[in-house]
Amino acid sequence: MTTTTPQLAHPSQRAHSTSLSFGGVLRSEWIKLRSLRSTTWSYLIVIAISLGMALIMSLSMASDMNGGADASGMPADGQVSLIVQSSVFGVFFGQLVAGVLGVLIISGEYTTGMIRSTLTAVPKRLPALAAKAIVLFVTTFLVGLVANLGAFVVSSVVFAGVDVSASLVEPAVFLPILGGALYLALVSVFALGVGTMLRSSAGGIAAVLGVMLLLPTVLQMIPAEWAHDLIPYLLSSAGLGIFTSATAEPTADALGAWLSLLVVLAWVGASIAGAAVLLKRRDA
Repeated sequence: MTTTTPQLAHPSQRAHSTSLSFGGVLRSEWIKLRSLRSTTWSYLIVIAISLGMALIMSLSMASDMNGGADASGMPADGQVSLIVQSSVFGVFFGQLVAGVLGVLIISGEYTTGMIRSTLTAVPKRLPALAAKAIVLFVTTFLVGLVANLGAFVVSSVVFAGVDVSASLVEPAVFLPILGGALYLALVSVFALGVGTMLRSSAGGIAAVLGVMLLLPTVLQMIPAEWAHDLIPYLLSSAGLGIFTSATAEPTADALGAWLSLLVVLAWVGASIAGAAVLLKRRDA
């Protein structure tokens, strides 16, 4: 009787690992993000809104200064405030576009079924969500920064006609511009978390816009002190404080830029945490 000895596979014949590195996941999400038409159009709309609103705001302010007569005795801080206000005015509207885009980035995959391929390639799931959040955050921040810088240039050109000017290197100028871009990026990541939880474009967009627009209105209509006290801690209220606290008149319920940033980060963290839990528990 003979004994059959199993032959060992040569090292070169062994199966190679098919696990996808996090860098590969990032590249994959970047390809998906830039290949979507909704991404291109959304970012173009953000830039167009920022430039258009800056032009409208600065022209309106300049026309109210009687051809520059009111600007002759204006202190430097006042001139900076005017230019910064018009430069970041578009963020009020751009946040809505960023919120819609954040939902569509993930809900579109559930609609087309691509999410199954994504989760098959990344079985741990959470790296895929993290990669989406990172790519979306960085891209939206850069686009928001370009939009705000362009709005600053437009505002500076208009206000130069009435002898009002401000330097971009001043902290009172570049910090609100950076803050506006940061807020847009954080809103998009918050919306990404909501879209992941709801897995629906219509439902996710409705929920995000409801939190940003409807919730503050509802609380303002409630004749109770607790409702008024909650308003500064809403996503949109705290978010605007990130880039307007340096130029707006201080109020009793103002949180300040840094506390406003912490509040927005808490909203984003809660959204992403809920998305991570449900993504791990539910089937694709």
